[in-house]
Amino acid sequence: MKMQGMIGLAVFDIEDGKQLGKIHDFILSEDWAVQGFELEGKSFFSLQVRTILWEDIVSYGEDAIMIRNQQAVRQIAADDIKHTFLIGQNKIKDMPLLTSDGAMLGYVSDVYFDHELGKSITGIEISDGFISDMIGGRKWLPVSGQVAFGESAIMVPIESNERLQECH
Repeated sequence: MKMQGMIGLAVFDIEDGKQLGKIHDFILSEDWAVQGFELEGKSFFSLQVRTILWEDIVSYGEDAIMIRNQQAVRQIAADDIKHTFLIGQNKIKDMPLLTSDGAMLGYVSDVYFDHELGKSITGIEISDGFISDMIGGRKWLPVSGQVAFGESAIMVPIESNERLQECH
């Protein structure tokens, strides 16, 4: 599944069938796993965000995310979130991907994870810009243990250029 496609999905409590909000962003760990997600609704003056940890998800599909109960919604300090997908100070969307020898592969367009495998991120969709995407399409890079978050870029091994695939 792609993260971009899950942004905006409704989140329901299976105990009451109550909609608790919609996915606003994903929270990522240093080891490239989905830790959970942030619900929409943070006010401009609040330093807290409503989050749900991955462990509290019962199931998810194309239309909704199902969680255990309303107690799964936690308030945490926005500053305590290290990496996110879409928004925030440490978002990875639109970050450049650089090999360790300085070659630019493109920019993060989307992130894939396999719901069969749980919360592990399996690949990064890479864009070279609108025109390049239209002519040649976007590329997909399988995520290995050597992919690292940097302050201004995502660092990947030198051989990553050979591992690029056509998006599926």
